[in-house]
Amino acid sequence: MFGDDRPGRDGAAWSPIESGEWYAARDAATVLRDVLTAAGMQRDFPYLRADVNAFGHGFIELGRISPETAERLARLIRLALAAESAATDVEPSSHRDSD
Repeated sequence: MFGDDRPGRDGAAWSPIESGEWYAARDAATVLRDVLTAAGMQRDFPYLRADVNAFGHGFIELGRISPETAERLARLIRLALAAESAATDVEPSSHRDSD
């Protein structure tokens, strides 16, 4: 990184593999890949990848997708949101003592 006083080390020698951000992005892309595979959408995201920018910030690139893929992804997100909402709407059962 810049300011590194070791011989041969400067900003041009920086490697994303030396960054925790790279590993976080890679792990997140792996989780997303696994979920997309489980949904049968592994071929719908050919540009999915982890990356870091020039500042070392990690990103997940989804890439271009077809309109059909976008609609299917939107349906899956809606279903997940509805399931999450239904799960939080369920009230715990109250226990009553019968005398």
